[in-house]
Amino acid sequence: MKGYAAYAKVQPTKEGYRDLEYKVLGTVTGALIKANEQETELSDKFNAVLWNERVWHAFRCDLSSPDNQLPDELKASLISLAIWVSKETNRVMDHLADLDGLISINRQVMAGLAPKD
Repeated sequence: MKGYAAYAKVQPTKEGYRDLEYKVLGTVTGALIKANEQETELSDKFNAVLWNERVWHAFRCDLSSPDNQLPDELKASLISLAIWVSKETNRVMDHLADLDGLISINRQVMAGLAPKD
């Protein structure tokens, strides 16, 4: 819950939550991309993966809230992704998967959140 509490306290000023979520995903995805480089220390890789999982946990908590006004079908799909991220995180930590799947999911969600100019 600690990650969610920190996320929940963030109050965007001129931006909406959609823009904030886009930026948070962009930042953590950048960390995953950097962690995916061969010369990255294992601890840095794990830190990026665990940070990503905390972000998705915060999303999952928000999506599960009765106050969340997204359509039920979209919420269910995003919660399913959050569950997948948690499972994939465990696979990465156990050296059974690389970071490509996590990076790909984040990029796809970011594309959906991208500001429409």
